[in-house]
Amino acid sequence: MRSFTLKHANVELYFGPNSIRNLSNHLNDYKKVAVVTGKTSAKKSGALNDVEKILNEHNMEFKVYDEITPNPWASQADKLAHFIWNEGCDAVIAIGGGSVIDTAKVASVMAASGGRSLDYLYEKMKPRSHVPFIAVNLTHGTGTEIDRYSVLTVDENREKRGMSILYPDVSFDDPKYTLTLPRNQTVYTSLDTFYHSYEATTSTLTSPYVKLLSIESISLVNIWLPKALDDLNNLEARYWLLYASMIAGISIDTSSTHIIHAIEHALSGLNPKLAHGCGLGILGPRSVYYTHKTMPEESAMALKPLDPNIKPSPDDAGKAEDVVRKFQEEIGFTDKLSDYGFEEKDVPKVLEMVFNGLRYLHKNTPFKVDENIVRDIFLKSL
Repeated sequence: MRSFTLKHANVELYFGPNSIRNLSNHLNDYKKVAVVTGKTSAKKSGALNDVEKILNEHNMEFKVYDEITPNPWASQADKLAHFIWNEGCDAVIAIGGGSVIDTAKVASVMAASGGRSLDYLYEKMKPRSHVPFIAVNLTHGTGTEIDRYSVLTVDENREKRGMSILYPDVSFDDPKYTLTLPRNQTVYTSLDTFYHSYEATTSTLTSPYVKLLSIESISLVNIWLPKALDDLNNLEARYWLLYASMIAGISIDTSSTHIIHAIEHALSGLNPKLAHGCGLGILGPRSVYYTHKTMPEESAMALKPLDPNIKPSPDDAGKAEDVVRKFQEEIGFTDKLSDYGFEEKDVPKVLEMVFNGLRYLHKNTPFKVDENIVRDIFLKSL
């Protein structure tokens, strides 16, 4: 398994086994570092220990902040920004998946540019500067270590919003840190990769470059996810799933997600216990039906690794839906929205969130998003 360095936009990314060793090359300009984590994954994966060891070798002062939760609230970014500022930290190292890295991105900007997280979520302020930011990624699903996006949930109304905020200055993708992902998170994060790739390919902003990356990513998930599930300690499988996730992150950074993410953000905003990748997997098959009807060539191209016989025709929309559902069932994913407490009576609330707070995602959807489509996707996913 080859280690390498990749440059995308403003990110210098180190990928592969033992890539974290390169952290030593990026500490000379700092005096005190804020190390941001969740409660368990940074410790369990061994990443926190590795980072602390390198910091100690450089006699670097650091403070660990471990208050970030899954599907983080905007207020968590505000509290973290105060922590960075009050502690006088001149660099941030975020160790985690999307929740930790996304929150730390926003806090890094606020600690240098001022304002509150809501100012950036609602585009009242734009980032002017940031505290130098390093990401140590622990999952093969987020893509946030290579893209400019963050997603937070507004405390007051449970509206989950994405924003373009900050590219990490330096990132690390070491597959050994993903070995401790449990089976369900292995599935959920890989589904996140899958739908990043599928939506980027079928977005109105797609391009030949995005399609190239996305097809490779979906092919790798199709090949290596079953192998990872057969043996959660299969480092080679984790390597390729991590690579698939990383290039899918470049895809959505270049293109965009659309309808599946728009509805999922509404649902996991209402119920933070719904893991992001799980929500995408639940909503995905029926959403693929509508996408294939409108973008049959791009959809068929993206799904070819799953079934080369899907036709680039709107008439095969039902088959595209079935192929995705079958793929998910074969990896043991059969979750439904009803498993997370959602009911038919929630339709008005979901429609309100999708059409009010998340309208910014609709412009990248290849078809006109109306209430009937969102209602159908929701009800078919219960």
